Amino acid sequence: MEKDPLTYTIIGCAMKIHNSLGNGFQEVIYQRCLKIELKRAGLDFGREIEQTIYYDGIEVGTRRADFIVENKLIVELKAVINLEDVHLAQAKNYVIAYDFPRGLLINFGSTSLQYKLIFNPHYNSDHS
Repeated sequence: MEKDPLTYTIIGCAMKIHNSLGNGFQEVIYQRCLKIELKRAGLDFGREIEQTIYYDGIEVGTRRADFIVENKLIVELKAVINLEDVHLAQAKNYVIAYDFPRGLLINFGSTSLQYKLIFNPHYNSDHS
């Protein structure tokens, strides 16, 4: 698969933060740092954008993704020892709820930066 320049740039920003701070901080610290790095990278983004969640056409609540970058990609951050299935499920739910083709889950809590690209099953499998 061909590397997506947007995803590649965001992962690079995250690596810079993790290389500088390491693990062990609260998620909000990494969110603030990623905000700085996304600005430096010249990317357009929103932070903590609220999205309405519907069940069977009825509004049942709201969720907030950590970042929406270039109105194309949801970025969800974690600061946990290891990513678990529940974290992947949450990121996938955000991608589907916001109706984006893909998302990026980044974990700053492990000794090495962890990241997973999440694909929305409602979109074509080209991953374009």
